[in-house]
Amino acid sequence: MSAAVTEYVIDPEDRARSELYDFLGLLLVKPVDATVLQQVAGLDGDDTTLGRALTVLSKVAGVTTPETAEREYNALFIGLGRGELLPYASHYLTGFLNEKPLANLRADMAKRGIGRADGKREPEDHIASLMEMMAGMIVGRFGTVTSVAEQKQFFQTHIEPWAIHFFSDLEASSSSVFYGAVGALGRQYMEIEAEAFNMLPN
Repeated sequence: MSAAVTEYVIDPEDRARSELYDFLGLLLVKPVDATVLQQVAGLDGDDTTLGRALTVLSKVAGVTTPETAEREYNALFIGLGRGELLPYASHYLTGFLNEKPLANLRADMAKRGIGRADGKREPEDHIASLMEMMAGMIVGRFGTVTSVAEQKQFFQTHIEPWAIHFFSDLEASSSSVFYGAVGALGRQYMEIEAEAFNMLPN
C-alpha cells in the first residue's frame, strides 16, 4: 500500500501488534526467500499460545529451503489454473473474486487515504494487503494514527469475517509445512485481535 510517512509516538504494545501484522503480510505476499527464512528461524516466542506458535514457525523455518517454500506457496496460492486456497476476502465471503467485499474495501481505503501501491496487480482484498493495511493504520503509515475504535471497525468489517477461516484452512492444508505453521500463527493472532476488539465498547 502506498503511504505518506509521518513519525508518531506509538505505544510499544501497538507497535508490536503492527509488526506482527506486517510480519504476516511479508510471509504471505510472495514465496519467502533465504533471507526471510533465516530471519524467521532466528525468532524465539514466549510461553503464550501465540509465542508457542511463533516458536514452531521458527523451528520449521530453520529446516525449510527457499525451493521448498516456493513449491508450497505455488501449490497453495497459484497452482495450475488456481491454487488450493484463494486468499481473497471476496472469494471467502461470496465464493467469487472481485465482488462486493472488494468494492467495500476500496471505498473504505479511499475514505482513509490508503492508496494502492504502484505496480501491485493483486486485488486489494488479498490477505497480505489487509495485514499491511492494519499494520499501517496502527502506526500512522497512511498519514495519521488510526484510533482503536476505527481499527476495530476496519478489522470487523474487512478481516474478521473471513481471515480466521483462511488461516485455519492454511494451517490444515496437506500441501504445506512452513505455510501451515504460518497459518497457525495467523489464526492465533486473528483470534486474539478479535477477542480484544470484541471487549471494546461499540
